[in-house]
Amino acid sequence: MTLSVRNNCFKAEIIAAAAALILIGSVSFIIFPIYPDVADASVRRSAGLIQRFITGILEPAPYAPFVSMLGAAVYSLTSVALIYYFFEKTQAPEIFFVSLFVISLSFECIRIMVPLQAALELSTVYLITTSRILVFGRYFGLFSLFAASVCAAGLEIQKQQNIVFATIAAALIIALGIPIDGLSWDSSLNMLSGSLSMFIMVEAGILVITAASFFVSAYTRGSKAYIFIGLGTLLVYAGRNMLLSSDTWITPVPGLVILGAGTWFICTHLHRVYLWL
Repeated sequence: MTLSVRNNCFKAEIIAAAAALILIGSVSFIIFPIYPDVADASVRRSAGLIQRFITGILEPAPYAPFVSMLGAAVYSLTSVALIYYFFEKTQAPEIFFVSLFVISLSFECIRIMVPLQAALELSTVYLITTSRILVFGRYFGLFSLFAASVCAAGLEIQKQQNIVFATIAAALIIALGIPIDGLSWDSSLNMLSGSLSMFIMVEAGILVITAASFFVSAYTRGSKAYIFIGLGTLLVYAGRNMLLSSDTWITPVPGLVILGAGTWFICTHLHRVYLWL
């Protein structure tokens, strides 16, 4: 992939992230009054890292999912714009896949469908379809960050497009195969899906392999910067989990801060690796 093609992809991602924010803003006046009702209709707490410790201590806040969704969209637009600004003339193969992870957070705007369906009395088919799109976006982001670690391990630049297609295919297989309940959602307004524990283990496995690949790259490529990139990956996963599963006021801001800090770790140290090349 040439530098100009990659930069055009960055521009397209900026447009997509801006469109997600516009979508949220355009329907917010419709969905905002509905949040207390759909929050009361949730059948269980969200399965996040923090929720396991606060269940029974803090009750879900109706508007916390809206804030976390909006924060994810703002993070996506801001981060991809900064990536384009700082890497416009820097040929860093990993940063393209990092940008794909960043833009995957824009898919969170799809969570407006739960209150929108309640407000407009839409068919549950829309909930199931959009939920599959949301699942695709989340796993596409995870696999993209894994692909960045593969690039760090020495993947040839010419094979980047093949990796993108493989990432899309893997995310599609999961999104189309996972069973989704079209009538139930959790406290973060995610539709309930089957085999939750299995997919939690899959995500944990991807996290471990991704971070380990960056740590191994620090040894094979003789650059300590990849150690910090691996640490940034751990922060990104933790912040992302907190943000996407937020259902109380204590999680959206810390999750967004940790997610942003991890992204800053990854991008700044990648820039240092390729600055003089």
